[in-house]
Amino acid sequence: MNILVRSFLYISVTALAVYLGLLLQNTKVSSEKKQIAQNKLVANDGASLILSANLPDLKGQNQEISQWKGKVLIVNFWATWCEPCRREMPEFINLQNELRDQGLLFIGIATDQKNKVQQYSREIGVNYPVLLGGIEAMELAEAAGNHHAVLPFTVILNRNGEIASTHIGRITREKIETVLKPLL
Repeated sequence: MNILVRSFLYISVTALAVYLGLLLQNTKVSSEKKQIAQNKLVANDGASLILSANLPDLKGQNQEISQWKGKVLIVNFWATWCEPCRREMPEFINLQNELRDQGLLFIGIATDQKNKVQQYSREIGVNYPVLLGGIEAMELAEAAGNHHAVLPFTVILNRNGEIASTHIGRITREKIETVLKPLL
């Protein structure tokens, strides 16, 4: 094979490889953009479902979560038997006291028996709404991104009712404050 034909083949193979590489990269970027858009759609659906929920409080009165739209909402899914849930709640109580006037509201959604939730809430002095959710609560948590039904699960909604952040497992005060700074 003469040198001219060999050079042409090398250049053709190189050009084809570059073309296929660019095509693959473009496909990957497009796929990532679609996934981001889909995640936003799921998050917005989760926020809508949470805000449209109507759950009983500890006195048996149904409460529409949408009544608190316009505030920065920290919705925490928990149970009395969940040790990480119990460890984070005193920090929630303190933050609620400190930031209430800036428009912050914690909402606890318990997935536990009413009498246990009432007793524990009284014992530690919960100063924010506690609602009883049962199975419906876990469906709300799943819609917001908790696909493994883990407790605690925390959803932070901005004043427009959009999910700003979610957290699976115990959330620290530092993590909450980092998310809250731009929202309050």
